[in-house]
Amino acid sequence: MTRRLVWAVGTCLALACAGFASHPEPAGTVLPSEVPSKPTYATAKAVVRAMGEAGLDCATVRSRDYDGSSTADCVATVDGVKVENEISVFDPDVVSKTEIGTSIESRRTGAYAQTLVAAGNWYIRVMDPPSAPAIAKALRAVVLDAKGKGSKTPEYPLPYIPSTPTYKKADALADDLSASVGCFQRETTSTGSIKCETGKPGSGDSDCAVLTLHPTHARRDTALREAIKYRGVPAELVTAGNWTVNLCDITLGAKVARDLGGVVVAYDGR
Repeated sequence: MTRRLVWAVGTCLALACAGFASHPEPAGTVLPSEVPSKPTYATAKAVVRAMGEAGLDCATVRSRDYDGSSTADCVATVDGVKVENEISVFDPDVVSKTEIGTSIESRRTGAYAQTLVAAGNWYIRVMDPPSAPAIAKALRAVVLDAKGKGSKTPEYPLPYIPSTPTYKKADALADDLSASVGCFQRETTSTGSIKCETGKPGSGDSDCAVLTLHPTHARRDTALREAIKYRGVPAELVTAGNWTVNLCDITLGAKVARDLGGVVVAYDGR
C-alpha cells in the first residue's frame, strides 16, 4: 500500500492571491481583537526587511505582487531550526479589515489548520508552529494559534528512540536510505530537508520520502507527533538520533528501521 504525503495545503488563499476592487465593508469575520493595529507594512518585502532589522534574517525564496496585496515566502532560522514563512500583506485602501479577518479565519480552521503571526494589515503563516512566538516578538505582533480539528498536536507516546546513529548532513542519511530502499531524484528543500523517491529508477514502482535532521531531540519528537496527528492520513516514519525519514510507502518502515538502526513511528489513520 502506498500513499502520497500531503506536502502542503494550498499555499495561498484567494485574498492573498487575487486582485481587489475598493468597496464598502462586506459581511465576514472581523479581525481577532488581540491583533494590534500596528505595525503596518506596504509590501511583504518590507516585512522581510523588518524581520532582518529585528535580528531574524529571513532569506526570500519567492515573492509576488498583486492588485491590493503582496506575498513573500522566506526562510528564517529560529533556535537552530530552519523555518519557512508565508507572508501576506494587504493594501487597506483596497482590502477591508473584515476581508483580512475572513482570510485569517479560513487559515486557522479545518483539518490542516495553520498557525499565524499577525498585526496591522498583514499576517504570516509560520510553517513550524513552535517558532511562531519568536517571530511575533521580533515583529511586535501576536500569535494566532490554529483552532478546531487538527489544531493541537497531542503528546502522543513515542517508542524508545535510540540516540544513535546521528548524521551531520542530510545527504549522508539519504545515502544510507538509498542503500536500503532507494533514494533517487533528490531535492533539497528551502529548510534543508531532502525529498526523494524510494524504489528503483525506471521501475515504475517508486514512492516519496522526506528526510530531515533535527537540532534537538525535543524538536525531533515534535516533528514526529505532528506527522501522526491527522485523522485519515496514515503515516510511517523511521527515526533515531537526530533524524527522521517520513515514508510514503508504509510497507518500507520495518526494513528501513532495521537497515538504518532506527525505530518505526506509525499511525494507521484511524
